[in-house]
Parts: sequence; C-alpha cells; structure tokens
Amino acid sequence: MAGTQRAVAAAAVLLLACSLQAPTATAWVSAHNITAFLNGHPEYKLYNKYLTETRVCDEINTRAAVTCLVLTDAVMATLVSDAGDELGAVKNALRLHSLLDYWDMKKLRALPDGDTLTDTFYQAAGNAGSSHVGGVKMAKLEGGGFGFKAAASTGDTYDATVTKALKQTQYDFAVLEISAPIEFDGLFDVPNISNVTKLLEKAGCKRFAALVAGTTGVLAAYQAAMEKGVTLFAPSDDAFMAKGAPDVDKMAHADLVALLLYHAVPAYIPRASLKLLKSAARPLRTLASTASGQYNVSVVARGDDVSLDTGVRKCRVADTVLDDTPVCMYTVDKLMLPVELFADAPAAAPEPAEAPSPVEALSSSPPAPPPADVPSSEEEPADRKHKNLKASSATAAAFRSIGSFAAAACSFLLL
Repeated sequence: MAGTQRAVAAAAVLLLACSLQAPTATAWVSAHNITAFLNGHPEYKLYNKYLTETRVCDEINTRAAVTCLVLTDAVMATLVSDAGDELGAVKNALRLHSLLDYWDMKKLRALPDGDTLTDTFYQAAGNAGSSHVGGVKMAKLEGGGFGFKAAASTGDTYDATVTKALKQTQYDFAVLEISAPIEFDGLFDVPNISNVTKLLEKAGCKRFAALVAGTTGVLAAYQAAMEKGVTLFAPSDDAFMAKGAPDVDKMAHADLVALLLYHAVPAYIPRASLKLLKSAARPLRTLASTASGQYNVSVVARGDDVSLDTGVRKCRVADTVLDDTPVCMYTVDKLMLPVELFADAPAAAPEPAEAPSPVEALSSSPPAPPPADVPSSEEEPADRKHKNLKASSATAAAFRSIGSFAAAACSFLLL
C-alpha cells in the first residue's frame, strides 16, 4: 500500500515538473463580448444598441460567470416605452436583465421546487435599496419551461419565460432569450441631475462645487456637455488642503477656468468602461483640451484601482457619485494638475511595475533563435546579444533546477 502511495506521489511530482518545464500560452481567464455575439443575431439589434449606449456591455464583458436575458426587438421596444425612452431608466432595466451567475438550461432544469433568487448587475451598481429589491426570482413552471420575475414584484405570476438558449459557455457566459421584460415599480426611477452642485456637495466636494458655481462659464460648460455625455472627476474637500495643492484663490481667472474644465471629460464613461481604457493608445480629451492635444489626461488601471495621470501627478478615482446615462460623476483624491499650467510642480514618483505572478513568469519563454540557414537582415548588437545569451542561460538553468528537484523527489519517494 505504501509503495502505491509513493508511486502516485512520484507521478504527481513528475506531472508538475513537466507542466513547469513546458509552459504554454493557456488563457487563464475566458473572455466574452456580448455586443459582438449579438451582432450576429439581427433580431436583437435594439437590445444590442442600448447595451452599447448605456455601456452595460462593458460591465458584462469585464465579469466572469454571467447570464444575459435578452429581448427581441419587438419586446425591447416595449421596455423602452415603459422607461419613457430615458437612457438612465433603460440602463436600470438592462442591469436587471444581467445576472451575476451562470445559468444554462441544464442548471435551470436542476432548480429545486419553488423560487430561486439570483443576483443582478442592478444590485452590483448600488441602485437597489436592498439585496431583495434588485434580485430576480426563477422557477420551474408547471407544464414545463422556466419563469423569471423581479424579486420586488408582487403576485405569483412570472413576467417572462425562457424561449431559447442562444449561448452556453459552461460556467462563464450564457445568453438566454426571454419572452417579456422583467420590471418592478421603481425600476425606472433615476436621480435628478439638474442640480450638479448639490450632488457634488452631498458627495463631500463642497469646495469644488463652489468653484464650479462661482467661476463664470464653468457650470454652463458642464451642463451643455451633459446633453451628449460627460464624466466629472470631482476633488474632495481634503484634496484642496493636501500637500502640493495650488492656492486656487490666487489663480488667474483664465487658468482657474482651464483647471475646472480639465476635471471633466466630454463622454459618458462608467467605471467598467473606465477600467477598459487602461490600454488605450491615446489619452482622454477633457473639456479644456485644445486641437493641438493640450490638457489631455491618461487613464492608469490596475485591477479595480483606477487613476488619472496628468503628467504632473496621479489622482486616484475613489467613489462613484452618480452613474446616470449620459452623466457620470466620481470623486478623486487629488486635484488634477495639467502639465500646461503646473509644469514646474514636482512630478510624482513613478509607481513600481507590477511583478509578474509565478504563472506568468514561468509562461514567458525566451524567443526561439532564427533558423541557421536564414540570414538575419540586421546583425544584433554585441551587448544585446550578450544579455540575451545570459537571459537564455538563466532560464535554462532554472528549468534544469526544477527538473533536478523533481527527479530527486521521485527517487526519494520510490525508495
């Protein structure tokens, strides 16, 4: 018995060693794209259109284990009518139809008797007053089929039933067509964004709100941008007293206007979309930006942490004050200082690069050398060639060490 256990353990060590010595390009996180998928199904064109306009598609695409309950154009038109054709209200509904779990037909058939409650993106966005309000209930129906209704709805009837399964990527991404919208009283209620300064004051940005209201032309510029889409980054009151913050009371009027306009981007960018901009090829334009590319800002994202790089300093995006299509407001921990106004300010120290995970490090193998019979178009510099040879030797030595360890372990276990 002991010999069998040692043999099994030895085999496990050998398998581990082989996997480490033969790194592959395996994708560790599966990806999906709801809008690209629905582009191949024209019967959901209206649903797909609103997913894009509200940017709920970005929320879906940045999560694993999700289920989208989609509506045909005729059914989606009913939902849009119920929402009064308000983008913010439609966004609430689309979030309610996006489930925070994977549900395929097999999993639905395994539902127990009675209602089963599942969470939604509506809850994740913080729109629901309680976890119960923003959830969706599912159940197997008498005579077959599966029903869905809002957890907050009254009555025993179900709003919608599953009509077909469009996509089922196990444990990751499911798309199910349902027969009718899922709604409840209060779903289409959206915040009043007519008074920007009150919203900012409530979020702890009273100093910024006062500057916006008291500086000629700034509030009007914000309100004009709201018609097409705007994202505000409001510094907290503490940000104005932080080390390195300028004395805004002593700034020239034109410079102060530029500074305040620099804190607004003329586009609707909810948080999920903001995180996707980390690899963007060009920086974001602000309301202060010029045709020559001045007063732009770059996005830096690491996981859920998002910062804005002005060229002078980085400002962390903290809380979401408002997310109501087409307006988004965030708080930031520092004043955003554009290099055009504060080029002489001391630049923030660069952030250290993220160390690769053990899996990423082992999965990075040195490039293969060109075949001997194919001449290189350009001779490699001697110093670079020397460094490459050293790196290749170090990598080979590391793998030899792993192999030696595995062989030693096997020899010991088989004794």
